[in-house]
Amino acid sequence: MALSVAIQMDPIESVNIDADSTFALAIEAQRRGHGVHHYLPQHLSFTHGRVTARARALSVRRKPGDHYTLGTFETLDLAKADVGLMRQDPPFDMAYITATHILEHVHPTTLVVNDPVSVRNAPEKLFVTHFPALMPPTVITSDRAAIDAFRAEHKDIIVKPLFGNGGAGVFHVRPDDDNLGSLLEMFTQRSREPVIAQKYLPQVRAGDKRIILIDGQAAGAVNRVPARGEARANLHAGARAEKATLDARDREICETIGPVLKDKGLIFVGIDVIGGYLTEINVTSPTGIQEIGRFDGTDLAAQIWDAIEARL
Repeated sequence: MALSVAIQMDPIESVNIDADSTFALAIEAQRRGHGVHHYLPQHLSFTHGRVTARARALSVRRKPGDHYTLGTFETLDLAKADVGLMRQDPPFDMAYITATHILEHVHPTTLVVNDPVSVRNAPEKLFVTHFPALMPPTVITSDRAAIDAFRAEHKDIIVKPLFGNGGAGVFHVRPDDDNLGSLLEMFTQRSREPVIAQKYLPQVRAGDKRIILIDGQAAGAVNRVPARGEARANLHAGARAEKATLDARDREICETIGPVLKDKGLIFVGIDVIGGYLTEINVTSPTGIQEIGRFDGTDLAAQIWDAIEARL
């Protein structure tokens, strides 16, 4: 059955067609005969009880430099769509949170993926704190004394913004580093939000494993190895993707969190595992499905659409 699909995402013209997960989802939706519309988050509106988007019909193709065609603008009543994909990249700021409140008005009449209430309640670096047995030693605070005490205990630490993404603002602070004070001042001058500090996991040099879960089930993984001189394992920061498989600890983590994800309507999730520790649960705009597909031939976009269609 052909579905009406509305994709809330960043500008289609700027996506990397060989890496972007949303592009892969759009390709698969189109292959299934679904009608696809594209709109930017700033074109979402709530007016007199109606949720609409100034959207354009979208067709996509794997042709570098000519990967999309957009129709003319039209006002799309999102309550009449079958599926809404909330796929814009973070930052997870008040604009992002407001979009979840607006989309909540049409879900689940229109199946929004992921569930906007659950997205709002599950920022990646905070959601993981509900699974303390799986995560590395961590402190989340604005209190300099608490951070100093944490550093005194663990010596080698990572400090990063609580709502950052793509590896931006991630710092490795070694025991002999004198810059922690200046670093924390920089964070507090830019934002009132707490920071997160974690024990440095040297296993990151061997890679940060991104595992994709689809409706609570582990579906594939890719290892991201930091570039020389980098503490960050994000592909956006120059990390190298490598083929990965799930070990016993990975499966334990997925089996622990999977039922919670499924219950919360978090159909498409990416988790990060370093040295057997769960460090993030990404529910906003997970990436990695194209890289996994290139290594092992798994069509995760098709599996995600199977899970979506099974919920309709």
